Amino acid sequence: MVIQMKQKDLIFDVGLHRGEDTDFYLRKGFRVLAFEADPENAAFCRTRFREAILRGQLTIIEGAIVDYAQANATKSKVAFYKNEANSVWGTVCTDWADRNRSLGTSNKLIEVDVVDFAAALREHGIPHYMKVDIEGCDMFCVRALKGFQERPNYVSIESDKTSLKNIRAEIDLLSELGYSDFQAVEQSSIVGQYPPRPAREGLYVDHRFELGSSGLFGADLEDRWQSKAQILRQYGLIRIGYYLVGENGILTNRRFRGAGYIEMWATRVLERITRAEVPGWYDTHARLATRGTEAGD
Repeated sequence: MVIQMKQKDLIFDVGLHRGEDTDFYLRKGFRVLAFEADPENAAFCRTRFREAILRGQLTIIEGAIVDYAQANATKSKVAFYKNEANSVWGTVCTDWADRNRSLGTSNKLIEVDVVDFAAALREHGIPHYMKVDIEGCDMFCVRALKGFQERPNYVSIESDKTSLKNIRAEIDLLSELGYSDFQAVEQSSIVGQYPPRPAREGLYVDHRFELGSSGLFGADLEDRWQSKAQILRQYGLIRIGYYLVGENGILTNRRFRGAGYIEMWATRVLERITRAEVPGWYDTHARLATRGTEAGD
């Protein structure tokens, strides 16, 4: 197991996209190591954040993160499905590309560099916070942490929407890595978030989040942390929403008499129970089970 120093002023933005989150992290005074597979997005961000790159506050690593333990370690390129309708949906995962096609979008297959995520951790150190949103590949990054003694104080990933079994596997792995407290944050609610003043993470900034941003993180989140058992119960209810009225929910595409009324009723009941949009889409935030998780520790 590698002993690597934790960098209290460093954030990993895994899934840079157009820099929606990196902009927030930079304004709060953090150094950022950002990863982006789509060449167009990476080029856009190199221009957008030129000054931050020049002063050494931002480093962009271009390429796709793969499951390095399963991949051929000598392979330098990987197929990447660049979504032509929604650039945030680019992925190396064929099942996610198939899902995107089923939603009426098309993919352009290109080759991009392979990124060794564990090597990036060894070179740059363990970040204070690690945000991961790389369309079906988030757990590649989380599993890489098993090779290090230190872990980020906070981690966020896009939760799996396909099954409660997969969500449980995500929470189990995070628990194994030492994370004891969790939050499920519904992403359409991000536009209504406001950074706390005074800030509990880095500098205070008057910032309004775009839809698609990951939003607040770490100690800046509201104190609604839950145990492993509690978060799994919450995701059980969330999964009911996906099952009934999600993209392929049993009520979503039914054409029998009264189906629309039943779908509306089920949605309203679930929204009252979960206090969030249904079916919604969620990020899982995890907090390390040690003292000293604040940015300055």
